[in-house]
Amino acid sequence: MSDDHASGKGRMLTGVAWAVLLLGLWLWGRDLTDGPGGISAPTTGDVAAVGRPLLQVELPEAHDPVTGAKPHRLDIPSLGIAAPVAPRGLDASGAVDPPPYEQPTTVGWFGDGTRPGARGVALLVGHVDTQSKPAVFYGLSSARPGERIKVTGADGSVTEFTVDDVQVFSRDKFDAKKVYGAHQDGRAELRLITCGGTYDHKARSYTANVVVSAYLTGATEAPAARS
Repeated sequence: MSDDHASGKGRMLTGVAWAVLLLGLWLWGRDLTDGPGGISAPTTGDVAAVGRPLLQVELPEAHDPVTGAKPHRLDIPSLGIAAPVAPRGLDASGAVDPPPYEQPTTVGWFGDGTRPGARGVALLVGHVDTQSKPAVFYGLSSARPGERIKVTGADGSVTEFTVDDVQVFSRDKFDAKKVYGAHQDGRAELRLITCGGTYDHKARSYTANVVVSAYLTGATEAPAARS
């Protein structure tokens, strides 16, 4: 292993950490999805240049929550995202274990939490970059209200979500309740999270997190359930 590779992987291992949605414990001491800082992460919201307001659009009615299935694939056509989803558990420190360093195009789902489509908030996380190129959620900050997100379950069921909020939370403005809490009680909601802002080499972490919020607006049962 070269010194450069070891250094890059070291930054990944110390920088990539995921906030915990477990027993009401909200962690900001370790960043949600810090990547290795090989390229600049996109920014929006409170850390971006002025002049990128989110457009007001008419949003569809919420669909009633469903049972939900373990997610298998995530598609966001407007962003060109089509990625496999893998369940992730907790590491020894109690943080959600991210997808492996070698799998930057895989999205992680907090498997001990809510399933997409079920009542509550399902959490999906992804890397923003690698040492040399964009990763799965590099374009996440470009999402806008009204855009659709499709989650295909392991059983073939499909849940469709509509984006209703896109924000960037810097360290000093991180609001765990706003990030992880349901926007409306009784709904099935989704959070997609990656890092944003700039990479702080001293802290080995990004300065902010991009948070895309969406809610369930459509659901198709698994083929077996429809037969």
